[in-house]
Order: sequence, then C-alpha cells, then structure tokens
Amino acid sequence: MRRNHSPYFIKKMSGLWNDFLVSHFFVKHFDCLGKHPMVVAPMSAEIFGRNIEVGDYLHLISSKDNPVRLTTWSGKGMDGKITVGSYCLMSPGTTITAADSIHIGDNCMFAAGCYIADSDWHGIYNRLRPFRCTKPIVLKDNVWIGHGAKVCKGVTIGENSVVAAGSVVVKDVPDNVVVGGNPAKVIKTINPKRRMLKRQRLFERGEFYAQNQKALDRYVLSGNTWWDWLRSMVFPTRQD
Repeated sequence: MRRNHSPYFIKKMSGLWNDFLVSHFFVKHFDCLGKHPMVVAPMSAEIFGRNIEVGDYLHLISSKDNPVRLTTWSGKGMDGKITVGSYCLMSPGTTITAADSIHIGDNCMFAAGCYIADSDWHGIYNRLRPFRCTKPIVLKDNVWIGHGAKVCKGVTIGENSVVAAGSVVVKDVPDNVVVGGNPAKVIKTINPKRRMLKRQRLFERGEFYAQNQKALDRYVLSGNTWWDWLRSMVFPTRQD
C-alpha cells in the first residue's frame, strides 16, 4: 500500500488498545517507569530482569521482527542495573544488557540495531562463566548512538557526543565530539556554544506533543471511508 486507508476511528481504537497494553503489561517489567511513556508494539519489547529504571517521556519503538531488548543479569557476583533518564528514544533493535551497571542520561537517542553491554560475558581464560569481565557504562546527557553501533564495557560517552553508524566504542569518548570507526575515534567536534535542540523540547508544553500527533492523524485520515478501507484490503489497485 502507498497510503493508510483506515478511517481515523480505527487509528483511535488502536491507540487506546496500545495504551492499555502499556499500562497493564509493559510498565510491570520495570522497577520504575516515568510518566507518559510512548511505546510502539509494547508486547514485542523484551524486558527481562530486575533493577531497570526509566525516566519520563520514554519513546520506545519496537517490532516483532526487531524488538527492543533491555536485560539485566543477576547471580553469583552479578547484580545488573540499567538506569535510563528522561526524554530518551529507543529505536527498533536497540539492545541494552547489564551484568554490572549501565547509566544513561536524559535526551539520549538510540538508532536501530545498536548494542550496549557492560560485560564480555566470558573470560579469556575462564570461558565457563562471566568472571571479572564486567565494567560499568555511562552515557551522559544528550548522547546519540547511531545505527548498528556497539558500546563495550567500561566506556563513558560524554555529553552531546555522537557515535556514528556501525562504530565500535571501546574507549571513553569526551564531551561534544562525533566518533566513528572500529575502534571508534574522534572524527569531528561539536560546538558546545551553538544552540542545540534536544528531545526535551518536544514535551516542554506538557501534552501538546501527544495532542498534536493525534490532530495530525485525524487530518491525514479524515478523508478515509470504511468502504475504501475494506475495498483496499480485498481489491487493491495501483492507486492504493
């Protein structure tokens, strides 16, 4: 299909069902989940383990074929913890796994398929179990992790910094830089004095963002009829 033919009523009911799944099932996986989470396909997200805390206005986009995964591991010598700040975006395929500690600041963005883990999961000489191969990870405020990038154990990424797509970060990243490559190196600097628009700005007016999205859906789907929707599913044309 080239466009969405469903009437706005279908979109509205789908949104209400999604909200129910978030409030009744999704939130129960967290020790703490802040206000107004926006979650796409909440039942496809894989949240496992204790000590997972997320701030306000989480925007999580998951899917059955590319779920978001947040996992903490506990056991002998391990008690993993994931802490995520407010206004963060997690795209499909984001995987965050902690055996020690992963701390993520406010306004951070994770592009599709990125991977963050604070453990090697097996020692070089003792490969039977994780042992002395974990180190905490810290992502400061407004960090952007690009598509398919990987952040390894013991790394701190500075405020406002960007990890380019496909990069592998094995050493600390300073504030206000862009890093890329394997292993990732600084390839560009960011001017900290230049005004930067962060995700927080979307929510400064309370529910305005959510209401604006609903108004946009209503406008885009306003001309759709039940007949055209049913016809497009049974007898689609090139114009659909």
